[in-house]
Amino acid sequence: LMSISIIDLSIPVTAPHFRLPTPLDVSPPYSDAAPFQVTRLSLSCHSFTHVDAQRHMLPDSPTIDTTPPADVAGPAFVANLRDVTPNEKIDAARIDAALAGYSGEPIILLSTAWDTQRDWTTAEYWRDAPFITRDGAEALARRTPTAVAFDFPQDYTIRLSLEGIVPPINEHVTHDVLLRRGVTLIEYLIGTAALAVHRTFLCALPLKIEGADGAPARVVAFTGDGFSGKGPSA
Repeated sequence: LMSISIIDLSIPVTAPHFRLPTPLDVSPPYSDAAPFQVTRLSLSCHSFTHVDAQRHMLPDSPTIDTTPPADVAGPAFVANLRDVTPNEKIDAARIDAALAGYSGEPIILLSTAWDTQRDWTTAEYWRDAPFITRDGAEALARRTPTAVAFDFPQDYTIRLSLEGIVPPINEHVTHDVLLRRGVTLIEYLIGTAALAVHRTFLCALPLKIEGADGAPARVVAFTGDGFSGKGPSA
């Protein structure tokens, strides 16, 4: 039998959270009249671990329900950036170095293990994070992946949203560069330090919400004996 590990890279949907408000409502205790517990929630399609479709910034472009599953589920190259420092600019030179050995995997996963330096439930996780520069985003785009996954708030502008500041689109560099070129974004992963190899099989399947610009996703990576980055072996 194959020995395959499934590593969960998803932030749990939890309430309350200071940046990602998610009202949760749980039905009253079980009774004959209400024999099932039912939980209801309200959240943005861009809260917690999620996938961005091109429609997030480009009118008349593909929505999340028309984004091919093959774009976000497949072989992934794990780019090791785990020596990042707070507020570090991740530029093209850093990206190129981290992608040494990259062989055209459709998904690039940038692994900073930022959640080992800052707790994702705190403001410091968002305010102190490393971030991608425009030339860093261009370096990713040159590899023409179908998707790029991030385990940190990848645009400097994300921290500004804590102050209610929304800069123009060109300052949201990974969105402006990658989404514009048809590269899907997989955002807000945690736990990537558990990925001990450069190649894995990543599944980041978003909810199929008709007409939406993104959707929450449960993102997992498959690793272990009997498994290659090309998919489970027979």
